[in-house]
Amino acid sequence: MSTIQSSQVEADSLLRRSTLAIVMGGGAGTRLFPLTQNRAKPAVPLAGKYRLVDIPISNCINSGLRQVYVLTQFNSASLNRHLSRTYRFDQFTRGFVEVLAAQQTPDGERWYQGTADAVRQNLRYFLEGGHDYFLILSGDQLYRMDFRKVMRQHIASEADLTIATLPVNARDATGFGIMRADTDNRIHEFVEKPKDPAVLKNLRMPEETLRSLGLDTSEPQYQASMGIYIFNRKVLEECLDNTHNDFGKHIIPTAIKDRRVHAYNFHGYWEDIGTIRSFFQANLDLCKLVPQFDFFDSTAPIFSHSRALPATKINGGTIREALLADGCILTDAHIETAVIGVRSQIEAGTTIRDSIIMGADFYAGAVGTDLSRPPPGIGRNCRIERAIIDKNVHIGDNVVITPEGKPSEMDAENYYIRDGIVCVPKDAVIPAGTWI
Repeated sequence: MSTIQSSQVEADSLLRRSTLAIVMGGGAGTRLFPLTQNRAKPAVPLAGKYRLVDIPISNCINSGLRQVYVLTQFNSASLNRHLSRTYRFDQFTRGFVEVLAAQQTPDGERWYQGTADAVRQNLRYFLEGGHDYFLILSGDQLYRMDFRKVMRQHIASEADLTIATLPVNARDATGFGIMRADTDNRIHEFVEKPKDPAVLKNLRMPEETLRSLGLDTSEPQYQASMGIYIFNRKVLEECLDNTHNDFGKHIIPTAIKDRRVHAYNFHGYWEDIGTIRSFFQANLDLCKLVPQFDFFDSTAPIFSHSRALPATKINGGTIREALLADGCILTDAHIETAVIGVRSQIEAGTTIRDSIIMGADFYAGAVGTDLSRPPPGIGRNCRIERAIIDKNVHIGDNVVITPEGKPSEMDAENYYIRDGIVCVPKDAVIPAGTWI
């Protein structure tokens, strides 16, 4: 091993021992309603068998980081259950993945008022471990990143704070916090969701930076914040010694004025899946022949709860561009561009197109379930299009679910429409012959 490789291994080992990861679980998750009606946003199912929170935690584990806190405050029971079943480190390591929910303390009785306030309210727990660096992550993003590379740059540049950024075009820039950094990646300006073309023009990424990333220099690009931060210990303490509630709106703009704040340029697939539309599109993109995000990458796997389920059984039918999770039974169904979650049961003659079926937590007749309630599953001769069917839903025979002819936003007794997508909430019962 060369001297450079040896020193890099030593540095990575130091970073693993001295870095604490903090995953922001978000608030009530209103933009993902009704998927967040009975669960915390990080616990929302993803790609048939995962949860949203599995993405940042898996990125941490693949980067050698084994100490992770998840901050949440709404409907955290299912999230707690998922984390306790999934991320168990042995007793000879210091590794852990734990939830810190908002709680009453001698210092306050408030809900988290924002990302910065959530970290501030739990700061005493974070400082107990003697960590030198704090990696702050979002719990509702789909991406794959080696945080060791971010940390190496953070240390090499002697930064107080490093912000992961993503190049975006002018149209998308209006929806992000945009940075202006020099060719050394030192950030000098931050503007939240700039709408003025004159302001946006001054925030263009340097052509030298674009070339270093292998990007086309003919079209203006802008550095958008990904909501991923690395703070030095003392800097985090000082930045939170105030009443500011949010990192993006308050802490970051203030820090840029008097601290060394650097950008880490990330160039790859990244998607914020905090809305019904983005969640829907990100899931269906996974069904493509070559999806933008690859769950089949064995060098950096995505971890989740291991279930002792049988292999999926297919009794005829046609399937095209679909993800099928474990434990399903499909009989003579037509499935096209769809995610079929664990324990899904779909009967003969049913067509499912451009939809997400989240599956079920149990099979019919399972011990402890309500035997008077119709079992979860989709009946015969149904048609489901552009829909999200949450867990444990019973759909009777001859049911049609489609947003055709309906407003893009609508609330009804057994379903909701968001962004032109029909959402059937968890545990709903749709009687036979219903037309939605």
